[in-house]
Amino acid sequence: MAVGIHSNPFFFLYMNPLNTIENYIFQAGALLMLIGSAAYVFQQSWAPYVFAAGSLAFALMQLKQRYEGPDFTVRRLRRMMVISDVLFLLTALFMLADHLPLLPINYLIHLQYVHNNWVIILLIAAILQLYSTHRIDRELNKEAKKR
Repeated sequence: MAVGIHSNPFFFLYMNPLNTIENYIFQAGALLMLIGSAAYVFQQSWAPYVFAAGSLAFALMQLKQRYEGPDFTVRRLRRMMVISDVLFLLTALFMLADHLPLLPINYLIHLQYVHNNWVIILLIAAILQLYSTHRIDRELNKEAKKR
């Protein structure tokens, strides 16, 4: 997911890098999110749990990477990444609520507001993640050219 950022040599000047184990957890979280969302489409009962574990690992590792540089644009993009992490966790909650009767609500209200609405939240989170990752890489490369 965030492969482009790590290829930038100036990434490590302002971003706290993940160590090897944390990087594996980050990548495993992304893979679990992919497996969980694909398995949910095929109505597997274990899919929401796999997606929830993956989104938690992904979000925690991404939140561990902080930006400590002066660029306001990168700070704003970093906030967008945090919002997308929260949306990934909200997606996991909606998947679990769709799979389990967590909320004591009427069935018609459940169908209208909860059933399969996790897809919309996941789409918004993925778009924010892709956009911010691409733009952070571009901004850090621009900063590297100035040096």
